[in-house]
Amino acid sequence: MATATLEPVRTARPRKPSRNEKAPLQWGNPAVYFVALLFVALMVSPVLYIVIGGFRSNSQISLSPAGWPHPWEFGSYASVLSDTAFWTAFKNSLIAGVATTVGVVALGLMVSFVLARYRFRGSGAMYALFASGLMFPMTVAITPLYILIRSVHLMNSLGGVILPQIAFALPTTVIILVPFLRAIPNEIQEAAEIDGCGRMGFFFRMVLPLSMPGVITVAILAFIGSWNSYMLPLYVLNDPASSTLPLTIKTLASGPYSADTAKILAGTSLAMLPALVFFSLFERRIVGGLTGAVKG
Repeated sequence: MATATLEPVRTARPRKPSRNEKAPLQWGNPAVYFVALLFVALMVSPVLYIVIGGFRSNSQISLSPAGWPHPWEFGSYASVLSDTAFWTAFKNSLIAGVATTVGVVALGLMVSFVLARYRFRGSGAMYALFASGLMFPMTVAITPLYILIRSVHLMNSLGGVILPQIAFALPTTVIILVPFLRAIPNEIQEAAEIDGCGRMGFFFRMVLPLSMPGVITVAILAFIGSWNSYMLPLYVLNDPASSTLPLTIKTLASGPYSADTAKILAGTSLAMLPALVFFSLFERRIVGGLTGAVKG
C-alpha cells in the first residue's frame, strides 16, 4: 500500500511592482492631513476674501463684511481695469521686477561662482558678510537708504527702487546658489580645461545648465519680492507717473471722505494675480531649488 506524502504548502509572495508600475499610495496619519488642510484653509481664506470682496458693493461689505455677494457686482473690477493709472503702475512694477530679477541673477551667480569654485584670502569672510546680510531687512536701513538715494539723485525714478532691491536680494541669492556651484564635481571642470574650455566657457556651458534649478529659484524669489515691495517705493516714488502697483492701489480708490473698499479689494486681487500665477507655474522649481542639489 502506497503511503501519501504531504508536500509543504507554498505561500505566494507579494509581487513587486515593475519599473513602469507605480506602487500603491500609502495613506498616512489622518491627523497630519487635518493639520495640513487647516493650514491651507488659513492661507487661502484671505486670498478668497479679497477676490470675492471685489464682486461686492460697499453697502454689502458694510452690512455683512464676511457675507457672500448678492447680487454679484462687476463694476469695481471694470473700474480698475479701465483706469489708466492702474496700467501705468502695472508697467512700472513689471519693469522694476524684471530689472531686479536680471540684476540679482547676474550678480548673484557671478559672486557665487567665485565663492564656490575658488579659494582665496578673505573668501570665507566675504561669504560670512553675505550671510550676515540676511539679518538686516530693508526696514532697518530705510532711513539711511532714503538719504543715500536722495544724495545720488534717484528720487522719483525706478532706478532708486531697483538698485536697493538688488542689493538686499543678493544675500539670499548667494546662500542658495553657492551650494549648487560647490556640488559640481571638479572632474567636470578639469575635463573642460583639458578640452580647451576656458573659465568663461566653463561658466556658460557647464555651470549655468547644472545650476539652473537654483537660478530659477532665486529669479522667482527676486521677482515676487520686487512685485510685492511697498515700503521702499513709498519712500522713493512720490510721482504718480512712476508709482508701482502697491502704491497705486492705495490711492486708486481713495475718496475725499471715505475709501472705496470694494474697488480696493478688486485692485488688490488684480495686482496679486500675476505673482500668484507666476508662483504657481514655477512652484516645483522653487522646491527643487531649495532642497535639491546638483548630481555629479
